[in-house]
Order: sequence, then C-alpha cells, then structure tokens
Amino acid sequence: MDWLDALIFGLVQGLTEFLPISSSAHLRYVGELIGSSDPGAAFTAITQIGTETAVLIYFWKDIVRIISRWWGSLRRQVPTSDPDVRMGWMIIVGSIPIGFLGLLLEDWIDTSFRNLWITVLMLAAFGLLLGWADRVGSSKKELTNLSWRDAILFGFAQALALIPGVSRSGGTITAGRLMGYSRVAAARYSFLLALPAVFISGFYKVFKVATGGDVIYVGPTIFATVVAFVVGYLVIVWFLKLISHVSFTPFVIYRLAFAALIALSLLVGWVPAGGL
Repeated sequence: MDWLDALIFGLVQGLTEFLPISSSAHLRYVGELIGSSDPGAAFTAITQIGTETAVLIYFWKDIVRIISRWWGSLRRQVPTSDPDVRMGWMIIVGSIPIGFLGLLLEDWIDTSFRNLWITVLMLAAFGLLLGWADRVGSSKKELTNLSWRDAILFGFAQALALIPGVSRSGGTITAGRLMGYSRVAAARYSFLLALPAVFISGFYKVFKVATGGDVIYVGPTIFATVVAFVVGYLVIVWFLKLISHVSFTPFVIYRLAFAALIALSLLVGWVPAGGL
C-alpha cells in the first residue's frame, strides 16, 4: 500500500463509516479496483479508530456526562435509575454481542466473510430491509424511551456488521426504525453504541500488529486513520442534519446500485471475489 492508496482508503472510510452503506464493503471493493487488493480486516479496524474519534469529539458532552454519571453510580453518588447511568449500562450490554461474536468468528471475519459475493448479497438484502423498516417505522420513540430489550436488540443488530455489506450503522438504524425510534434517535444511538466495540477491536488489531500477529503498512495506515477522522467528523454533521427531514430511500437505492456494480465487476472479471 502506498500513500495515495492510504489517502483513498482514508477518504472512503471517512465518507462511508457513518452512512448506512457499509464502509467495509467499500474498502473491500475499492482496494481491488485500484489494484491495492483487500486492505484487510486489521486495516479496516484500525482506521475505524479515526472515525470513532470523530464520534468522541462530536458527542463529547453527551459522552462525558454519561461516563461521569455512570462512574458516580458505581460510587453510590448517583442513583442507578438516572437516565445517563442506564444509558451507560445499555451501551456496555449492547456491546457484548459484537465482542463475543467478533472473537468467536475472527477467522471467518478475516477470510470467508470478505468474499465479494457475500458482500453483494448483504448490501442488497439489508438495503431492502432498511427501506422497509424506514417505511413502517413509527418514529414515536426517542432515546429517553430506550429499554433493556431494545438495547440488547440494538447490540445484536450491530453484531451483524461483522459481515462486510451489512453496515454497522445500517444494521442498528434498521433495528431502531423497526422498534419505532426516530431516524435521528436511531442514528445517534448507533454512533454511541459503536464506540466500545470499535475502539476495542481497533486496539486489539494494533496489539496483534505490534506482536506480529497481523501485518499492515504502519505509516500509510496511520495516515489513512487521520484522513478518516477528519472526513468522518464532517459526515456526522451532515448526516444527522439530513435525516432530520429526509428518509433513508436514497441510501437504499445507493446500496442496490453498489451491489449491482460489484456483481457486474465480478462477472466481467474486473475484480476477484477473494475472501475464501
């Protein structure tokens, strides 16, 4: 991977991480298209540290409040019924499914799941599911209505994103809409829920690289992570404003078109399916 490849990958990661269109699918396809090959699960996980740092900065007031109230509850200074304390515990509990399944299926995530035909299927299927969920969703619930049941379901929806093409935000937003949450509420919780999983996954991959378990191009990967952070922050600002008055239909159409493009590329031999 050279520096131009790193710039492209960083832009792709930043542009797609928070949209319900699957950043891992884009990194996987673009890598093959530009001749740099699949950047790999380790590269993807590490560059996601950049985009999640953008979440930390954008939501820093909410995050500081949740953490401080949650910590205060452990010291018996804040009641466990406090909304921010409950939110903290729900984010922790909601992160368990992806953490458990991520470790259990690590070998498949790094290999078989990265087959582009699987990506095509996931892009199309979950795109249609997102469109249906957005159409039937009632938009009556806000994050103040979040229950333990909903938090767990959000967590399992996030775990589906271990398969490229599903989309972390796409899976959780779809679940949120099906459970009756507004578009903005579902998106905000999706971003907050991703924080523990992405940082743990990213630093786990950093550890594996440092101990020789994984191999990446260190300089370009750091550069791509910084680019992803800057672009990702701008996308968060734009996306949350957009979905306050626009449905997810444009993203559904995009997912279906992208799935068709990858399928065509595979059929004519522009890119290899790989991943097996």
